[in-house]
Amino acid sequence: MHRRRRTALVLTAAIAAAAPLLTACGHDAHPGAAAVVGGQRITVAQLQNRVDEVREAQRAAVSDPAQYQQVLAETSSLTRDTLHNMVLDRVIHRAARDEGVTVTRKDTQQLRASLEQQAGGAKGLRNAWLQKYGIAPAHLDDNLRLQLEAQKVAARLGTDTSQPAFWKALSRASEELHIDINPRYGTWDVQKSGRADARTPWVREVTAASGGAPVTA
Repeated sequence: MHRRRRTALVLTAAIAAAAPLLTACGHDAHPGAAAVVGGQRITVAQLQNRVDEVREAQRAAVSDPAQYQQVLAETSSLTRDTLHNMVLDRVIHRAARDEGVTVTRKDTQQLRASLEQQAGGAKGLRNAWLQKYGIAPAHLDDNLRLQLEAQKVAARLGTDTSQPAFWKALSRASEELHIDINPRYGTWDVQKSGRADARTPWVREVTAASGGAPVTA
């Protein structure tokens, strides 16, 4: 993807240095769960399957064994980061529901077409999302839909995804969902809507093809 263009993807980082405000779940309370979000379990098996999908895609994208080992080293926190994203996706979806925000299949298809054009094709976009965000190709559309939900929530609040008002909405959604994280994967900070030890707790902001304005509908 061309970094020179204003249509590049922007990572809006949320600082996760504060102590966690929500304690994590343990195996006794939720056996086999990596996390419990809104009373629904994200099982360890589901998490591992998602991680395996990313690893398989990485292996397919990198033919040189030495380069693949470098990829593994650079993504050593993939399991924890993947769980963080799985939980954050549910938080964003809850915030969108609270704000009356919906994203249609057409919205997602239009965004994907725009990003594929920027990335030089479908393969370029798949590789970009895999390398930058650890998103396997099979989950690309789901991720784009959630990106649009985040943008629409921010727009409904009259702000953008870098501002406190947006993160406050995610904090409310986190509280409503009563998130528990298995201790092996860290803890969840309600106020920051992120795993407390996560290095990159982000909401990805996608900019539109015209003028770099956030995608809203």
